[in-house]
Amino acid sequence: MLLISIFLILGLLAGLLAGMLGIGGGVIVVPVLIFIFQFSGWPAELIPHIAIGTSLAAIVFTSLSAIWAQHKRQAIDWGLVRLLTPATLIGGFISGYLAGFIPATLLKGFFALFLILVGIQFILNWRPAAHWHLPGTKGLWGAGLGIGSLSALLGIGGGNITVPYLHACNLELKRAIAVSTALGLPIALFGTAGFILSGWGNALLPPATLGYVSLPALAAIAGASILTAPLGVRLAHSLPVKKLKQIFGVLVVLIALFMLWNIVN
Repeated sequence: MLLISIFLILGLLAGLLAGMLGIGGGVIVVPVLIFIFQFSGWPAELIPHIAIGTSLAAIVFTSLSAIWAQHKRQAIDWGLVRLLTPATLIGGFISGYLAGFIPATLLKGFFALFLILVGIQFILNWRPAAHWHLPGTKGLWGAGLGIGSLSALLGIGGGNITVPYLHACNLELKRAIAVSTALGLPIALFGTAGFILSGWGNALLPPATLGYVSLPALAAIAGASILTAPLGVRLAHSLPVKKLKQIFGVLVVLIALFMLWNIVN
């Protein structure tokens, strides 16, 4: 019961972050799940894979809720989403499948270093040069492949990559968050499929898992995140996003440092 309660709280927080910052919640869900699964005594070599696979699966449901809330506000540029989606699907599936074969320590260390970069970027509130703009179709396909591949590999909805990229192309921040929210669904859907396939039939998997997806954790996190994602969208359109990003950036860096400390010790 304690575990389910933790999963529910985690889901509430992930949904809030997904709606507010367009990040899917994976940067919080993955490290917390890693710690929980470690205390549960699960095989160490599978823990990062199950944490990332479960995070991606939860993002599928979180994204649906956040997308609907953003769509009602007419905040999503669906034309841009359609251009980016095919490449993110391909990158997400391939990366999600291959990630199942990466050693656990390497995967966990890579995720921690990525979190530090994300946190620093949020804290500094980096701004793009005024002359930068969105590339053409080929450039967007390249960006989509990169976004989908990294997002599925790390178990995130892609917002930590998509939002800075689109904002660097001088897309207004709230619009970039809305587009990122819409892209989170296909990335998570195909990334989850990759993690399920790569973990299928692994004899070391704990009970109630589907490939590298923990079904109890998924049910609790997804169910809770659906409730708070619309609230996050509402906050994104009414609160000073810059301050929220800086606070979140500090939190992310602290989590990443703790993860690195956990690896070396």
